[in-house]
Amino acid sequence: MSQKAFDIEKLSFEIIDAEVGSHSYNDLEWAIVRRVIHATADFDFAHTGKIIFNNNPIDSAFNAIKNKCNIVSDVDMVLTALNKKSIADLGLKTACYISDKMLTDKARKLNKTRSEMAMRYAADQINGGIVVVGNAPTALYEVIKMVRETVTKPALIVGIPVGFVSASEAKEELMKINTPYISNLGRKGGSAAASSIVNAIMLLYKSNL
Repeated sequence: MSQKAFDIEKLSFEIIDAEVGSHSYNDLEWAIVRRVIHATADFDFAHTGKIIFNNNPIDSAFNAIKNKCNIVSDVDMVLTALNKKSIADLGLKTACYISDKMLTDKARKLNKTRSEMAMRYAADQINGGIVVVGNAPTALYEVIKMVRETVTKPALIVGIPVGFVSASEAKEELMKINTPYISNLGRKGGSAAASSIVNAIMLLYKSNL
């Protein structure tokens, strides 16, 4: 990052800190929430649609990163927005199967969404890894279902799908399971928010090495 870019980011963070004011997040949580606001310019992520951390998600993610985990996403756009240098520096692997033609054909035959099929296909990679859902509520529902079936056990679920149909409900369902997760309240979410959470976690891990 150039000095100019660093200065712009620093000023942006100062503006966010000032506008949000007091909050209930700890330092590590706030570093993540602030980066989501920075990526989306949406202060709701600290207010009405606040980001929720449960079951020690940051510590769990750090342990997974230490073990060179997989990061599995629901859509390609999430992976595209992940910091490639952080991924390379930390020796992590990424995967997304939403565009896999075999799974597309199978989803059509079984009357399932591509997102459901992609998550089920990635069950082994999700196990002990970080799974990131920034778009499709059906992907989050499938991950929750697999956790309940003990098919897979992710170290962290970033569940922040966006939309008017089932997004809020999928997040509410996520909050019922005893798995480390980072999510938010309401309909808002999206690939930019989801990827910024993972980018923030990787930066925090690197800064604590």
